[in-house]
Amino acid sequence: MNSLETVTDNTHPASLADSTAIAAGKFVVCMALTTLAASPYNTQAQNYPTKAIRLIVPYAPGGGSDILARPVAAKLGDAWGQSVIVENRAGGGTNLGSELAARSAPDGYTLFMPTIANAINPTLYGKLNYDPIKDFAYITNIAKLAGIVCVHPSVPAKSVKELISLAKTKPDQLRFSSAGNGSPHHLAGELFKMMAGIKMIHVPYKGATPALVDVLGGHIEVYIGSIVPAMPHVKNGRLRPIGVTSLKRVAVVPDLPTLDEQGLKGFETGSWFGIAAPAGTPKDIIAKLHGEIVRIIKMPEVTDRIAAEGAEFVGNTPEEFTTFVSAEIIKWSKVVKLSGAKVD
Repeated sequence: MNSLETVTDNTHPASLADSTAIAAGKFVVCMALTTLAASPYNTQAQNYPTKAIRLIVPYAPGGGSDILARPVAAKLGDAWGQSVIVENRAGGGTNLGSELAARSAPDGYTLFMPTIANAINPTLYGKLNYDPIKDFAYITNIAKLAGIVCVHPSVPAKSVKELISLAKTKPDQLRFSSAGNGSPHHLAGELFKMMAGIKMIHVPYKGATPALVDVLGGHIEVYIGSIVPAMPHVKNGRLRPIGVTSLKRVAVVPDLPTLDEQGLKGFETGSWFGIAAPAGTPKDIIAKLHGEIVRIIKMPEVTDRIAAEGAEFVGNTPEEFTTFVSAEIIKWSKVVKLSGAKVD
């Protein structure tokens, strides 16, 4: 005889009433739990947001991160009736903004835009005041932005194969510029050298603009960097493009083959821009953010702007984005160590 049967056999009216109340209470609790499980969000997420949200971008205003962050923030604000304020926190190679985001309250009211720098910095700096995996809840990768390899028109190379051949006949004579030691552009160049088996001289600058200007002036032979600032000069013939660094061709230069197509199998570099929150942010809020952000970056007025900059829409799941970031950390740690790259 089980415990319920024992209670039922009791002939005292009070005991029967108590047992009925207990059973009814259990039924109500079970129904409530079933209803909660069936709902996509609990009450906390249903009411979220009730105040302004800040989106920390670890770069100065006006860069590629802003180009993507601001339309997403504006559309989130429109959808939820609460302001989403882009807060630019540049400094320390993105570490200042990253640490600020990691230390913020995990309540859904602080968001963060992680980029490729968050995969490079753990090895480049050796010791950070935050953990790029443990301290963040990754929501989705908004977009990948391909890089491009260009040469000054005076360089007698019209393909990756020809550039590699030229570099092998002139070891340590060709130069490539970057936005600084340890920058994504620098490490893209180092990866190119390693996979091609060539030697080129790295010339670091204090920023992407002067690095590009000296290639345009013919002082530096090779540009390996963002496609966005290079495109106007490609179109007017001041730079000769020889390949894009994504695994798929880019819509803005559809006839330009990838480095992978040209023999450097698996070569992939470029910027990526995502959305994350501090670790510990409730999962239902993460789910709500993910659904809304992916919906927004499918809007033509948003995706057209992304595509116009040479970017590829992603919109993956939190789990996929976390796996991607972890793989990027491993990939770039190898390049940093082999290249001997150090911060300025």
